[in-house]
Amino acid sequence: MTRVCLVGSEGVDLRGELVSRETAREALSTYSLAEEYRNSLSVETISLGSAVALLNDLNWYLVRFTDDALVLEPSVSETEWLSRDLAEAVRDGAIDPDETGEYLKVYGLTEDRELVEPMYLSRRDGEIPAYDLRDVADTVVVRVTESEFSG
Repeated sequence: MTRVCLVGSEGVDLRGELVSRETAREALSTYSLAEEYRNSLSVETISLGSAVALLNDLNWYLVRFTDDALVLEPSVSETEWLSRDLAEAVRDGAIDPDETGEYLKVYGLTEDRELVEPMYLSRRDGEIPAYDLRDVADTVVVRVTESEFSG
């Protein structure tokens, strides 16, 4: 199963905003909604293609109410999320899944499961440099495209 995680913007009740709007509610109606991280909404989809399609269906709301849209595709990585742009590029065949691990956006994860201050890092010799923006309980790794990384 491919998971989608929408990370709400600060001060926004993401679940409330999405389920209160008819089009978003309809797009999400076939999914079981969960909260992966604080102020996030996550769902399981059947494939990378359906994950990208769901994000496209929700685009109007994503622009207004989220800071990030993440996709966890087990055929690419069991533990590292893909950015929306990277997920779309992999789905379209523009980027080979095996070539997705160099450019990273690493979030700190607090004790209360809040994603904080992303740090852009490049994997070196197969290792991810340490997250050092603040003390956190853990980190969440998101693979990004080269253009997201540099720009």
